[in-house]
Amino acid sequence: MDIGIRLQTVRKSKGLSQRELAKRVSVTNSTISLIEQNKVSPSISSLKKVLDGIPISLADFFTLDLPIADQVGPFFAPEQQPDLGTTGIRYFLVGRGLANRQMCILREVMPAGSDTGDGMLSHEGEEGGVVVSGEVEITVGEHVRILGPGEAYYFDSRQPHRFRNIGACDAVLVSASTPPTF
Repeated sequence: MDIGIRLQTVRKSKGLSQRELAKRVSVTNSTISLIEQNKVSPSISSLKKVLDGIPISLADFFTLDLPIADQVGPFFAPEQQPDLGTTGIRYFLVGRGLANRQMCILREVMPAGSDTGDGMLSHEGEEGGVVVSGEVEITVGEHVRILGPGEAYYFDSRQPHRFRNIGACDAVLVSASTPPTF
């Protein structure tokens, strides 16, 4: 997926210049330009910050104009779960395209050594999940814990948080958040 072209298209459709978007999210004009030219690959947290200035959710950004293929009832085959990841971590969204979706459910695959970025994430709502396989170090505020298969988390996502795969193999999580951030 071409993140730069997609960002440029969405920005222009909202009538924003690079300068105006940069001002809204407190980054330099050149940062927006570099992302749009695919000369830098933003972390999920950085991309979310930029998209908040438009405003558009990560889910809408990645699934814009993409129809749900062969959707039947409340079930979603793997090919109907788009990968929203941009920096190594794969975020497979369940329920893409559902009108008025009130939560975000993700199957997350974190390669060994991957993390959600140098900065801590923070957004409105609540977040919870279960580690299916691997080991994930989760930081929520001042609390840090390494979780393994079957262990879970649940927190107010306004608290700064970060996820890191500290294991030697992929870690898989199933997570949910409300309101939907993807």
